[in-house]
Amino acid sequence: MNRSVPLNALRVFRVAAETGSFKAAAGQLFVSQAAVSQQIKTLEQYVGQPLFLRLNREVVLTDAGRQLLGFVQQGLDTLTQGLNSLHADPHPNQLTISALPSFSARWLVPRLGLFHQEEPSFSVNLSPTNALVKFGDGQTDLALRFGRGGYEGYNEQPLGADYLVPLCSPHLLDPDQALIPQLAQMPILEDDSPDLPGIYQAFRQRAGLDAEPVPATPRLRLTDSNMLVEAVLAGQGYSLLRFSLVYELIERGLLVCPLPCYLESPLSYYLVTPHNHKNRPKVVAFSRWLHQEFRQMHASWQHFHQQTLNSCQPLKPVTEG
Repeated sequence: MNRSVPLNALRVFRVAAETGSFKAAAGQLFVSQAAVSQQIKTLEQYVGQPLFLRLNREVVLTDAGRQLLGFVQQGLDTLTQGLNSLHADPHPNQLTISALPSFSARWLVPRLGLFHQEEPSFSVNLSPTNALVKFGDGQTDLALRFGRGGYEGYNEQPLGADYLVPLCSPHLLDPDQALIPQLAQMPILEDDSPDLPGIYQAFRQRAGLDAEPVPATPRLRLTDSNMLVEAVLAGQGYSLLRFSLVYELIERGLLVCPLPCYLESPLSYYLVTPHNHKNRPKVVAFSRWLHQEFRQMHASWQHFHQQTLNSCQPLKPVTEG
C-alpha cells in the first residue's frame, strides 16, 4: 500500500456507488462506460478486493465497498473544501485598494462617495503608494496602476489612456496682451518623470516660445503630480498636466489651456488583481463602477478635444542626446 492513492479512481468510485450504475456514472463524468469500468478495476486492484457486484443492469456495493464509500465521501468533500478555501474571501465586505497617491487624492477619494451610494455594503481601505504591490500579503484586493501593462501573473483590465495638456491659472493671462510673449516669460513647472523625455522642449518648440528673447526657465520640478497641480492652481506658472487629474478643474474654469496642443501619455490606467480575486463580488462591483466613471472621463476628454484642441495632432517627445 505504498503506492500513490488513485484519486481519480476514488472519484469515479464515489459517483458509481451513489448512482448504482457504471453507465450513469459515465454520463455524469462525461467519459465512456469502459473508462469507468477501468477506473473501478484499478481501485479494486489497489485495495486487493472487489468493491462492486456486477449485475445485469446495475452494480451493487460489496461489504468492502460500503465500508470504503463513507471514507471516500468524507475525504473528497474535505479536499473540495480545502481547495475552495484558497479562493474564499476572508473579508467579503471590505475592499482594500492600492493606488498612486496622486490618483488617490485627486481622482479616487472625491468619487468614493459615489461608489458607496451604489454599493453601500462594501467598505473601502485605500492604500496610496508609489510601490508596485505584489499582492503577496493576501490583504490587497486590487491595484490601480498607471503603466504600460503586461503585469505577468495577474489579471489586468485596461481602463484607458491619459493625456498631458498645457494648463495654467486664468489669472496669469492678460486678454489684452499677446499670448506667446506672456507664455515665454511665464515660469514652467515641470513633471520630473523619466517617462517624459524632452516633452517640455517639444511644447516650447511647437508653441514658438523658443523664438522669444526671454525664454522661460523651470521654476519648480516635481515628481508628485498632485503637488504639481496644486502649484499650477496657485498661479506659480504653467505645466503639462494629466487630464485625468484635472478635467473637473478645467470644467469649472479654474484651469485654462492657453495653446491647443497635447501629448498622449505613454502610460495608461489598469485595474490589476490576482486571478483568484477577479470574481469576488466586491471586486466585480468596484470594477463595474470604475469602468463607468472612466467612461465619463473619456467623454469629457472628447468634449474638451473638440472644443479646445480642435483637430490638432499630439506632441511628440524630444529624445535628448
